[in-house]
Amino acid sequence: MELTDRKRQILKVVVEDYIRTAEPVGSKAIAEQMGGSVSSATIRNELSDLVDLGYLEQPHTSAGRIPSPKGYRLYVNELMERQKLSILETEKINEALHGKMEQLDHLLSQAGRAISSFVNYPAYVAATGRKNLTARRFDLLAVDEHSCIVVMMMGDNRVKSQLLRLQLKVDLEQMPTLVNLLNSHFTGVPTAEMNKRLMSVAEEISPQLFLLLSQTIAYAVDVLEEAGQREIITAGASQLLKLPEFRNADKAHELMNFLSESKENLPMPDDGPMQILIGPENVTDALKDTSVVVASYDIGDNMRGLIGVVGPTRMNYATVAARLSGFAEGLTRLFEKQELPPKEEPKK
Repeated sequence: MELTDRKRQILKVVVEDYIRTAEPVGSKAIAEQMGGSVSSATIRNELSDLVDLGYLEQPHTSAGRIPSPKGYRLYVNELMERQKLSILETEKINEALHGKMEQLDHLLSQAGRAISSFVNYPAYVAATGRKNLTARRFDLLAVDEHSCIVVMMMGDNRVKSQLLRLQLKVDLEQMPTLVNLLNSHFTGVPTAEMNKRLMSVAEEISPQLFLLLSQTIAYAVDVLEEAGQREIITAGASQLLKLPEFRNADKAHELMNFLSESKENLPMPDDGPMQILIGPENVTDALKDTSVVVASYDIGDNMRGLIGVVGPTRMNYATVAARLSGFAEGLTRLFEKQELPPKEEPKK
């Protein structure tokens, strides 16, 4: 059966009306939105054909229709009008992304909360740490003879610190010697090389200092290797409770628990700047009744991160896609140049 222009127009009306109201759409409402150019009887016939073709579904308790995942897919691919961010929205996104680059975890958390509040759906932000990340600088702050604080600045300007309990008493006056050793031998090198160099300097220092050096390098290696893994932060799971689709507490709890406990299973596509996964297109069972919109951003060093939104299939795809693109562009600018795009001036 051919999908005529009129069928496509009716499908577009049904999708957009259902997105707005969360209620099945009847022929009378469609006729009104089409300006009376098509009779209700003709619209009912077209709706029946769209159901047969799999683009619409008819709930048992209603004469109205709702879009199927296939209908949403056609709408997203061919019928949806692309939206551009307003100047005010662009300014709000830029303000939401202000943060220091050395505080990556804070930046991602802030971005996740901002995205969720903008689109009113749960959001997630993922960043893959730089591979071969190295230490840029070390410092040791003595607390007493049995403990000190190791401070390490990484190559991406993040600073990590840890209180170390010393296995042997250390002469505090020897701390500068150890700091010089750390900065001359253990900065700018991969973690595997750090372990090799540890043994090569064993004869240069006292057993007490070597134990402290070993603890420091072990801590540094753990931090650097962890920083090279993908970090995923979710935000706004409670937004689900505002949606009609999740009035069932068990259904809402199941998805909220997934976002909290199984976030590593969220979609992480690696092709293209924008992906929209609708209903069954999500391979994870917990997401079968949802849609996920994912955009990528550039971290630098030929690496990318992802930002995503999880919501009902009744999602306003055009608005979500536009706002997510705006956040992705802002994050790319932050990572590449450590600054936000200039404020757009209104056209005269």
